[in-house]
Amino acid sequence: MRKVFCKKLIKESDGLINVPFPGKIGKIIFDNISKKVWDEWQFMQMRIINEYRLNLFNQEHRKKIFQEMIKFLNIKIS
Repeated sequence: MRKVFCKKLIKESDGLINVPFPGKIGKIIFDNISKKVWDEWQFMQMRIINEYRLNLFNQEHRKKIFQEMIKFLNIKIS
């Protein structure tokens, strides 16, 4: 299993097997977020969608989820 220094856990941990998104954001997550934290985000994402009753077909709702993901994962997008 590949290892990464996870920005959320602030320690080395098992990394993701695949890039979760295309493009720059996917690469940042792949290089800086552990599998454990990504799995936690997947669970949290469902809670956010349900709590705020978000519709993923709505662009504003997708932006909200993206912003929450950036905060949860503790990463910076420049």
